[in-house]
Amino acid sequence: MDKVKGYWCLVLHAHLPYIRHPEYDTFLEEDWLYEALTETYIPILEFSERLAEEKINFRYTVNLSPTLCSMMKDQLLQSRYLRHLNKLIELIEKEVHRTRAIPQFFAAAQMYEKKLKKCRDIFEKYHGNILTGFKNLQDAGFIEIITCCATHGFLPLMIDKRAQAAQIKVGVHSYEESFGRKPKGIWLAECAYTKGVDELLRNEGLRYFFLDAHGILFGNPRPRYGVFAPIITPKGVAAFGRDMETAHQVWSAEQGYPGDYRYREFYRDLGYDLEYEYVRPYLHPDGVRRNIGLKYHRITGKTSLQHKEPYNPDWATQAAGENAGNFVFNREHQISHLNGILQREPIVVSMYDAELFGHWWYEGPQFLEFIFKKIHYDQKTFSCITPSEYLEKFSHNQMVEPCDSSWGDKGYYEVWLNGSNDWIYRHLHKITEKMIHLAEKHPNIKNGVERRSLNQMAREVLLAQSSDWGFLMTAGTATQYSKKRTQDHIHRFLTLEHEFLSKTINENFLHECETKDNIFPNLNYTVFGNHKGGR
Repeated sequence: MDKVKGYWCLVLHAHLPYIRHPEYDTFLEEDWLYEALTETYIPILEFSERLAEEKINFRYTVNLSPTLCSMMKDQLLQSRYLRHLNKLIELIEKEVHRTRAIPQFFAAAQMYEKKLKKCRDIFEKYHGNILTGFKNLQDAGFIEIITCCATHGFLPLMIDKRAQAAQIKVGVHSYEESFGRKPKGIWLAECAYTKGVDELLRNEGLRYFFLDAHGILFGNPRPRYGVFAPIITPKGVAAFGRDMETAHQVWSAEQGYPGDYRYREFYRDLGYDLEYEYVRPYLHPDGVRRNIGLKYHRITGKTSLQHKEPYNPDWATQAAGENAGNFVFNREHQISHLNGILQREPIVVSMYDAELFGHWWYEGPQFLEFIFKKIHYDQKTFSCITPSEYLEKFSHNQMVEPCDSSWGDKGYYEVWLNGSNDWIYRHLHKITEKMIHLAEKHPNIKNGVERRSLNQMAREVLLAQSSDWGFLMTAGTATQYSKKRTQDHIHRFLTLEHEFLSKTINENFLHECETKDNIFPNLNYTVFGNHKGGR
């Protein structure tokens, strides 16, 4: 390719909170993982492998969060996912037979059967651990996988630098265990930044992170190139800013591509449309009707669910191709324009939750595959790039102190600190303070059961710190579950701490905690101690 005028950097944030309940045979919230595997993670892996086989020159960056990686590697969840997938395949095989006499739904049923069986083939090819597939793509140079805070902890609301450092350290260590190398970059949970975090990133050898646009634009001094070039923080770590034009084109259901009338309607599902006795075997044991992920209707327009028209897979594929062409066309013009103004090759960073592609927007993975093919074959204005590749090409960048920010509603911290969830923080601060004290007072515990107890206390603190619980309380979804998870982790920590200090460790209770909350099997509790930055 001739010299390009700029670069496009796609960043996908793949994350789910750690949900694993071995004490139950089925658990409703575990479905979040199973749905995301079927609709997002495996389809993204599938098209990426297809592009690689076709020798398409594509690049993207993906954060596979430590909690998500832990669940993907867990044998219990792998077996439960396969059970879930096989039930869906059983249902769709019945649906293919049933809809032969209903032409408007038959094509969609056939599509689901083909996709679900392909999903199972890929899952079984990797013996249940699809991280292997993503690792292979990274090792081949097609994608760059980055890490995240250990449990997606919201760093600015942690009042002790040692707590922030522990989230980052464990995220880095977990990545190394999953991918056999050190991560080059990190996705800060919720893109939430506060002054001093860059030093903690530098201490772990991380080269870059991401911020929402205002985190860069309101920095000091003002960035010369806006969000179209990385800035370097005072501690020497690069920060890439989110491009809002591409954000709105894809995120917005009103103005963006996902609102096209030909795409699949998310909110009308066979879990409600089919006769109850027919669908009952595919619901949870409580028998309550819920979405099961099979949907036969398209968006249609601004009309009620009962007036949605049948989904046509061919029309949806055509829409994905048209939208991908429009996206590439807009990037050509945007990058050409920026190149003329900035007098350097800009980078346009498009940041999205991975689950948008496939789960919320069913055709999203198709859209991305079409984009990469059109970039490869149809234009010469720009090329795809990863942050590491860009920093190798452009090693000199402006030094700017970023602004405190997040990518949540209103851009700062209100989503995670408001009247619906503010009660959690006094408890989180207290157990974190206690954990730091234990780690620094007992840095060399060798005794097996005492060390296990300290490691489990560290696990409980990390899990309690997950930003997902506060977010869900604000959103008003899974509120009771989020409250219970926060309370359970705090209770387990305090019980373990009391037993440790009183030298009355109940090994049965400790084993129960380790069985339920078994994330980070090689966790060392001392990650909470001796951070030189202190408070």
